[in-house]
Amino acid sequence: MIEKYSDVLIPQRADPCILLAPDSWYYFTASVPAFDCIEIRRARSIEELPNAPTRIVWTKHESGPMSKYIWAPEIHLVDGNWCIYFAAAGEEPDNKGVFSHRTYCIQCEGDPMLDEWVEMGRINTGWESFTIDSTTFTVGDKRYFVWAQRDYAIPGNSNLYIAEMTSATELKLPATLLTVPEYDWECIGYLVNEGPSVLKHNGKLYLTYSGSATDENYAMGMLTADEDADLLCKDSWVKSPVPVMVTDPEHKIYGPGHNSFTKDHEGRDLLVFHARPYPGFVGDPLSDPNRHCHVWPVEYDENDRPVFN
Repeated sequence: MIEKYSDVLIPQRADPCILLAPDSWYYFTASVPAFDCIEIRRARSIEELPNAPTRIVWTKHESGPMSKYIWAPEIHLVDGNWCIYFAAAGEEPDNKGVFSHRTYCIQCEGDPMLDEWVEMGRINTGWESFTIDSTTFTVGDKRYFVWAQRDYAIPGNSNLYIAEMTSATELKLPATLLTVPEYDWECIGYLVNEGPSVLKHNGKLYLTYSGSATDENYAMGMLTADEDADLLCKDSWVKSPVPVMVTDPEHKIYGPGHNSFTKDHEGRDLLVFHARPYPGFVGDPLSDPNRHCHVWPVEYDENDRPVFN
C-alpha cells in the first residue's frame, strides 16, 4: 500500500505523469534530466515502475522548433489512440529569459511500448507565445484541454487556459482564461500558473496547478468546479486564495508541484508530483536534476475536499 511521506518513487524525473490504462497497466512518463527525449515505461503496479524497462519513443530534432528543452510529457488515451502531449523549444531563451516553447503531440495506434509513435504536429492554442504543460480530461462526452501560456498583455510568465477538444490535436477556440498569478504565493521569483491536472471526485472537479519559481517556493494551488457546470465559463471555477500543498521541511519535500493524478487498483485516488529533497537547487534550476517523483494517496476532509499536505 502506498503511504504518505513514502520514499522517492523514481529519482530525477520531474513533471511526472502516471496513467492507469484500461489494460490495467500503469504507464509513466516525465521530463528527463537532459530534456532531449520522451521516455515511457509500464508496469502492473506503481511499486514496480522504478524497475520497469524504459523505452525512448521520441527524440528531439537536430534543429528547428522541436530541438531544445523537451518538457513535461503527458500520456493519455484519446479516441482509442495513445497520445503524448509535450512542450518543445527551438532556441535558447531570449535576453529576458523567455523560452520559445510550443505544445506538440505524438501518437501511437498500437502497443505504446513496441509500435511506432508518429508526430502529429503542433497544437494550435489561438495565438503565438510561450506554451507548456498541457493536460486533458473528459466529462460526459466532452473532452477538454488545459494548458499554461503567456499573454503579453498580462504580467507574468504563464496563465492557465481551457478549451474543448474537437479531436486529439484540435481545439475549439477561442480558449477561456481560467487563472492568472495574482496571490503572493504564486508570484515568488516568477509570476507563474502552470502544470495543471484534474481530479474528479463525487461530482466535483479539482484542477490543481503550480505557482512561483521552481525552488522551495514552488507550491500547488487549486480551482474547483461542479462537473455539470459550464467548464468553459471562468465563473464556474472557484480559486483557492491559498496553496493546497507547500514545502514540508520535516519530510524533506521542497517545492512540491507539477502533479498529475492516477488511481490504485482498488480505485483510491493518488497524487503524483515532483519535489526536491533540499531547498533551492544546485546550479541553475534546469541544470539541477534532483526533482524526484513521489506518489501519495489523496485524503479527503470532512467536507469531502481533497487534502494534499
